[in-house]
Amino acid sequence: MPDFVDQVVLHVKAGDGGNGCASIHREKFKPLGGPDGGNGGRGGDVILEVDPNTATLLDYHRRPHRKAENGKQGQGSNRDGANGEDVVLPVPNGTVVKNATTGEVLVDLVGAGTRYVIAQGGHGGLGNAALATTKRKAPGFALLGEPGDGLDVVLELKSVADVALVGFPSAGKSSLIAALSAAKPKIADYPFTTLVPNLGVVTAGDTVFTVADVPGLIPGASQGKGLGHEFLRHVERCDMLAHVIDCATMEPGRDPVSDYEVIEAELTAYGKLEDRPRIVVLNKADVPDARELAELVAPEFEARGLRVFTVSAATHEGLRELTYAMGEWVAAARANKPVEEPTRLVIRPKQLGDAGFEVRRVNENLFQVTGEKPERWIRQTDFSNDEAVGYLADRLERLGVEEALAKAGATPGAEVVIGPMEGGYVFDWQPTLNAESTRQGPRGSDNRLG
Repeated sequence: MPDFVDQVVLHVKAGDGGNGCASIHREKFKPLGGPDGGNGGRGGDVILEVDPNTATLLDYHRRPHRKAENGKQGQGSNRDGANGEDVVLPVPNGTVVKNATTGEVLVDLVGAGTRYVIAQGGHGGLGNAALATTKRKAPGFALLGEPGDGLDVVLELKSVADVALVGFPSAGKSSLIAALSAAKPKIADYPFTTLVPNLGVVTAGDTVFTVADVPGLIPGASQGKGLGHEFLRHVERCDMLAHVIDCATMEPGRDPVSDYEVIEAELTAYGKLEDRPRIVVLNKADVPDARELAELVAPEFEARGLRVFTVSAATHEGLRELTYAMGEWVAAARANKPVEEPTRLVIRPKQLGDAGFEVRRVNENLFQVTGEKPERWIRQTDFSNDEAVGYLADRLERLGVEEALAKAGATPGAEVVIGPMEGGYVFDWQPTLNAESTRQGPRGSDNRLG
């Protein structure tokens, strides 16, 4: 099992709403006690919250299925069901949430305490006490609770660090971050020792900043070679890039200038990093040949407008100057950066007609009704109860669905789908009288049905 996970698929399910209760008050000497069925409780939400103490998505890699509590059913004596408990999932700062099916970015969570409801709990159904009217004094039905949202999302972590160390494998980035901070990354003398980004906290005078070691950049990383494509996204939120260059490498065809140009080419191909300031860190100066090479190439980098630091992670030579230079740069960047605010969440409701629904003629004898209200009412209806079905017909008629169907060319007996074509509720349309002018009959029945 890995210790660091920066991308997971999370399966979330909000709680279902509780059903309403159909109950009649019964008490000695009070034969007409009236309806007293309570409403169902609301299902719990699934909420993502940025937690400064969370640094990885490992917990969701281990347990990718998360479900909120269902609402409780209403009861007699006007007792409403309890609401389901929300599930709050802590995520690291800088987590991007995408729809796993479409790839659409739902939200970019930045700022401690930022919350996003990823799956909304279903509404509880109304009990018959809430459905009573002067015309329907004792309803023999209640509304069903609505199902909670279910969704598969991808959580993708982009590390939020001040300085990113970039360079070839075995350039000494892990050793450098260990020397600069209290981080203890795995270090070995073979490529791709670092399989996950390392994050270290560095202090330079009054400035405290974070340094990220981005692993495995090689030629072709931006196209998916090696490990670079997987971790380049961790560079996006860094304010400064430090090229760590191995001056002691013995590989043929390698030299500090060409190494710098190869990594820069990969960063350019990845994009979105053109405005980041760069410095060059010539590492492994404790090796005599490496020191000579560093002195030779330093003027060429300086001619390109880059600040150059010759250091040794092994002996700590030059690290103080490097640390304070990074700290000055970070402090200046923070002073010029606007205050980071929690992600502003924008709600974009689906666009529908003025009536809140739409009627579409699919073919000569098939019509589709879509809209939040009709689809929601369908989910709330107990189709085993004729009175509940009659109540649904009344609601659709008052909303104007029957009139819209007639205008669209529907005739009695036409097939109508409410909701999506696959999985929607299908019925044969028969224009009906409004319940206000129709005698209801015994509880649980409707004279218009059968």
